[in-house]
Amino acid sequence: MKYPFVLACFQDWNRTWQTLNPDLTPCFQNTVLVWIPCFYLCLFAPLYILYLKRNDRGYICMTHLNRAKTAIGFTLWLICWADVFYSFWERSHGATIAPVYLVSPTMLGVTMLLATFLIQYERKKGVQSSGVMLNFWLITIVCATVTFRSKILHALNESEMEDHILNRFFVNVFKYTTFYIYYTMLLISLILACFSDRPPLFSQAVRDSNPCPESGASFLSRITFWWITGLMVTGYKRPLEEKDLWSLNTEDKSQRVVPQLVCRWDQECNKVKRSEARNKTLYSPKRSAREEKKDGQPIEESEILLTKTLQKTGDPSLFCALCRTFGPYFLVSSLYKIIHDILMFVGPEILRLLIQFVNDSSAPDWHGYFYTTLLFVCTCVQTLILQKYFHVCFVTGMRLRTAIVGAVYRKALVITNAARRTSTVGEIVNLMSVDAQRFMDLITYINMIWSAPLQVILALYFLWQNLGPSVLAGIAVMVLMVPLNAVIAMKTKTYQVAQMKSKDNRIKLMNEVLNGIKVLKLYAWELAFKDKVSAIRESELRVLKKTAYLGAVSTFTWVCAPFLVALSTFAVYVLVDEHNILDAQKAFVSLALFNILRFPLNMLPMVISSMVQASVSMKRLRVFLSHEELDEDNVERPAISSCDVSLSLFRINVCIPEGALVAVVGHVGSGKSSLLSALLGEMQKQEGYVSIKGSVAYVPQQAWIQNATLKDNILFGRDAKDSWYQKVVEACALLPDLEILPGGDSTEIGEKGVNLSGGQKQRVSVARAVYCSCAVYLLDDPLSAVDAHVGKHIFEKVIGPQGLLQGRTRVLVTHGLSFLPQVDLILVMVDGEITEMGSYTELLGRQGAFAEFLHTYTNTEQEEVEESVAACSISVSRRQSLNSLNTAGTGKTPQKTEPNDVAASKKTKSADAARLTEADKANTGRVKLSVFWEYMKAIGLPLSIFSVFLFFCHHLSSLGSNYWLSLWTDDPVINNTQPNREMRLGVYGALGISQGQIVVCDLFCYSVAVSVGGILASRYLHQTMLYNVLRSPMSFFERTPSGNLVNRFAKETDTIDSVIPSIIKMFMGSMFNVLGSCAVILIATPLVAIIIPPLGLFYFFVQRFYVASSRQLKRLESVSRSPVYTHFNETLLGTSVIRAFGEQQRFITESDGRVDHNQKAYFPSIVANREVRVCGKLCPLMSLLVPYFPQVTASLNWLVRMSSELETNIVAVEKVKEYGDTEKEAEWRLEHSTLPAGWPTAGHIEIHNFGLRYREDLELAISDISVNIEGGEKVGIVGRTGAGKSSLTLGLFRIIEAAQGEIRIDGVNVAELGLHELRSRITIIPQDPVLFSGSLRMNLDPFDGYTDEDVWRALELAHLKNFVSGLPDKLNHECSEGGENLSLGQRQLVCLARALLRKTKILVLDEATAAVDLETDNLIQSTIRTQFEDCTVLTIAHRLNTIMDYTRVLVLDKGQMAEFDSPSNLIAKKGIFYKMAKDSGLV
Repeated sequence: MKYPFVLACFQDWNRTWQTLNPDLTPCFQNTVLVWIPCFYLCLFAPLYILYLKRNDRGYICMTHLNRAKTAIGFTLWLICWADVFYSFWERSHGATIAPVYLVSPTMLGVTMLLATFLIQYERKKGVQSSGVMLNFWLITIVCATVTFRSKILHALNESEMEDHILNRFFVNVFKYTTFYIYYTMLLISLILACFSDRPPLFSQAVRDSNPCPESGASFLSRITFWWITGLMVTGYKRPLEEKDLWSLNTEDKSQRVVPQLVCRWDQECNKVKRSEARNKTLYSPKRSAREEKKDGQPIEESEILLTKTLQKTGDPSLFCALCRTFGPYFLVSSLYKIIHDILMFVGPEILRLLIQFVNDSSAPDWHGYFYTTLLFVCTCVQTLILQKYFHVCFVTGMRLRTAIVGAVYRKALVITNAARRTSTVGEIVNLMSVDAQRFMDLITYINMIWSAPLQVILALYFLWQNLGPSVLAGIAVMVLMVPLNAVIAMKTKTYQVAQMKSKDNRIKLMNEVLNGIKVLKLYAWELAFKDKVSAIRESELRVLKKTAYLGAVSTFTWVCAPFLVALSTFAVYVLVDEHNILDAQKAFVSLALFNILRFPLNMLPMVISSMVQASVSMKRLRVFLSHEELDEDNVERPAISSCDVSLSLFRINVCIPEGALVAVVGHVGSGKSSLLSALLGEMQKQEGYVSIKGSVAYVPQQAWIQNATLKDNILFGRDAKDSWYQKVVEACALLPDLEILPGGDSTEIGEKGVNLSGGQKQRVSVARAVYCSCAVYLLDDPLSAVDAHVGKHIFEKVIGPQGLLQGRTRVLVTHGLSFLPQVDLILVMVDGEITEMGSYTELLGRQGAFAEFLHTYTNTEQEEVEESVAACSISVSRRQSLNSLNTAGTGKTPQKTEPNDVAASKKTKSADAARLTEADKANTGRVKLSVFWEYMKAIGLPLSIFSVFLFFCHHLSSLGSNYWLSLWTDDPVINNTQPNREMRLGVYGALGISQGQIVVCDLFCYSVAVSVGGILASRYLHQTMLYNVLRSPMSFFERTPSGNLVNRFAKETDTIDSVIPSIIKMFMGSMFNVLGSCAVILIATPLVAIIIPPLGLFYFFVQRFYVASSRQLKRLESVSRSPVYTHFNETLLGTSVIRAFGEQQRFITESDGRVDHNQKAYFPSIVANREVRVCGKLCPLMSLLVPYFPQVTASLNWLVRMSSELETNIVAVEKVKEYGDTEKEAEWRLEHSTLPAGWPTAGHIEIHNFGLRYREDLELAISDISVNIEGGEKVGIVGRTGAGKSSLTLGLFRIIEAAQGEIRIDGVNVAELGLHELRSRITIIPQDPVLFSGSLRMNLDPFDGYTDEDVWRALELAHLKNFVSGLPDKLNHECSEGGENLSLGQRQLVCLARALLRKTKILVLDEATAAVDLETDNLIQSTIRTQFEDCTVLTIAHRLNTIMDYTRVLVLDKGQMAEFDSPSNLIAKKGIFYKMAKDSGLV
């Protein structure tokens, strides 16, 4: 090279651009093109090595692929050094060699050596496919291809010229040969880099049976999302099933994601606490404040100062916690978005150059091919980057949802009871479903906060370049719209808060309805609660409608904005100077930029709306996560003792020796359960300390049963030990139950133990505690719900001095006096204080309140013993206490079956019979047209057709304005002006204004119509589902997990409310865009009619191929969501038990597993969405043939996506409609009822040959029962567990329909009545007192059928008048969820007041007094005796003493009537009743 290297390398334009055969200068080829890949690798290698060092995935064994990559890397290195040595050889022979021929190969050689090192380093760090290396080989091959072409051209030119000097020819041969080998090796390297290596040793992919293919996919497969194709093909061939879903990636699992957010949130909370602590030091400390209080006033001032200081510290920032946790992912997505946004503006610039090329006839043809190729490459890169951006966003959103659900669940396990009452189940479920979804939606659009302004600024910049200062008119239009939308956003936020509040209340009430459905059915209250739910729903929909109106206004402004900007800009441009010509280049480049501008302006309302919703959700979430937690220091763990525990308890000082049996007695509300709660650390400690030595087991007053097998309920996560298990089951009197249950101990128990009696649930609860084999046992009145003889058996075999728990510390809360002589210590509680303490004999000797209480009942009972059994009065009910005290430990135990026999019998039980609940099942195949039809009918057909018509008009006028603009640009230019510009501008403006007017109609008619139509559909579908669910029989609720129903009423309803209407709008918009674009193209280029049908078929196939899988994945995701809610509801009901046993981590792991299982279905659906977008964008290469086709392909892509989204989300309607086809109860009221108004008048009950079964596949629970009960009789129903006592009651109320025989009341066959006609005329006081959130009056009289005087009278007779009168709101006193702000005894009295208010001729008591103390029991019995004297009373009795004065007793055994006579006659017969009475100590 004779000329110096310093000459500019790229100055010969005649050689590179303005020529028919372009080429780059040799200097440029040997410097820039060689150095680009070198600089790329040198820049990224240090960062990449650091990344690999921190993210070691394991070690990959050497494979043929890796050997080939390494060998080629060394070969390339050798080739580079061969070039260097050859250049030295040339210099040594006197040739003049430019330094570049030494520097460039040396640099390239070092780079190839670095590349070879990276290949091996990647293998050692477990990288199966590398994006860094693939990009390196791609850049290198692109640069080398330019040189490759140049060398071929050079060689062809040389062969045509005269022969050169021989030496010079040999130089070319060597250089050319090494380059061709080098180029071939580069091609092979690029091809090899497209393949993926084997998984690292011991990686998850090796261990997992169905790992996610993403981690093992090649880089090329990952950026095109080709790795999901296998699942999509499977989904196209057949409906996907759960087994087809991959395992989640480790980084997406709850165990990785949730702790990160929890840790950051804890740091934020600690920051606030430290700030508060610093403030506190400035004022009186807590303890001194407490001391000063005794003196009076000074403390008040100190507390006021402290309060003011604390207000300044603020709340912990959830936003900061979320940013710190998910900020890095956000930054990665931001990087992708910046690149995409910049590339977005490259397209219009290339389009401008392409139009210039078309107008310039002298330009070489290769310019057109170059621009077209550049446009295609730009579109491809833009598509890949955009889809990668969305993938990062959606995966981040998925992780965010996982983190929120996990954080809420963990928080629910540790919040105090007071905090728990402020956050209802409905609110917490909404936090996990709706609010978590709000965050997911926001993550997708969050980058638009900065991206939208950036796009607007760039668009305006390029418009300025194109049209000059005229663009300022457009900016003015946009600025004017900002204040309007700011007002709309603020108003929307207000509505959003109100909507979420209504949603919380609705889900809370639905949750209560589902939990108390049995009571609703027994009282015939379904319609009252349906109206209550509907009223809340109406308020929710009213707010939704207002939001829709605001949304329509916002959308109107932003849809009009691009056109108004275009109109104002074009108008100013042509009017400001007559020489300003609107030619094709200016018009269509400007329109392309205006279309780019349209996207951020259209997205802004969605982003604002999403941000408003997320900010509301964030506040709700922060409030919940900020709730006060139980202090772990409430209980110390060295040695069991407690002293100075104070909250609702005062001056408690007690030390319980290790291994002692302690009884806690007292009236209802005296603080017995609170004492146990204090020992568990469940109450806030104000002062003093509690310390417990060893592990703790807890049995609550109301048994908490999981939806699992009976055996799993007892094992409670412990390892199975058969011998110990058999002992526990036998001691807890569960062997007879195992015989009765269809699957033995493998029988599935429904939620809240729906298929167990109260006594069975309590015994399972006791067995769970005993099996855990702990040091300390806290037993909250576990014997009240069981039969007297069973209670005695459990005390002797389990709790008592000779029971399984002997030697363990036992604290027993009890109302049964019979056990007190055997305990070591008795604590007597009155109003939260221990008034007396000592052994049984000590307390009797002191003659205190306890002794007086005992003597009262003892004297009563002793008087009754002297009377004959035939003349029993109600006071004999206390005889059990006396006799049990005198003959403790002498009763008979229930009959037992040998353990081996039980094991043998269990094997014969049917596995199907053992199952109870039915998991939510996913439908398969296409969504039926009937589902779409149902939705259209719900909207209303006229409204639907009118909306479509308006939308058609809107798009027609839009196309008209664009067509007119194209005619305008074709106008001839005369003297640098267009003669018809005023006319053209006027018509364009008129078309635009007409379009704007139709937009007004469209958005205030179409958009509002779709929104209002969606609301109408929501109302109809919700009402129908609610009605269908309430009409379902009890067996439906036993089989169906509550999570399934909550899922329908929460998430699926939210989808119908919010998602489907917006998708319908976008679907209609994209459909008309496609049709409009095709119409314009066909008018302009009729030949394109050949291309459109194949393109349409291609997209139709893409849509069908994609939607087959996405629809099924949506169903699987919906189905797997229900168990998350079911488990959460179950956990909330049993938090105290879970904490007492220390099982929090196991339940957290279970919840995480269910959430991960749900995300397994969600993850493939978001990836599938990305793949179809990439496929739709990259495949139709013919789109480059027609300038208008990019818009068609974009619209087609959006149409495919929206049609798929519509079919995917309409699954919500399908799921909601499911319950319309399930089994229903009989009609509530018959149309032509002939029932007399006052029926029943006598209360005469005839039961003839009656039998029923719980399920079709089970045997009869009771059979062949025939009894005749006269009006006014008092009949007791007794029998051992499983005898059929409750079944008979359920048959009377037709909760379960008769399988044989009939029941007649006053001569009317109850099977011929409407259910409400029957159930509203007879009354029951159930065993479990169920109250609902709402006023006390509503709980007594939901239909408002009685006057306040009637209600007060009922309260007075129920001994609640004084209590209610003392409440601030009296009858309007707000009962909390489940009536938790009333004691159990008070709730039982409220149920009595309900019965007194209805005062029907038939009253059924289902062991209504089991859980109350003796005094309350006495009150209830005396009220029933006086107020229901002329009524027929049926009492299911566990304690026989309550029915000894009844007219007759019905004894059931194994589902059949065994005895039916007066108590005295039955005792004289010495049959089953006699044995039961003897076991109870009554004879």
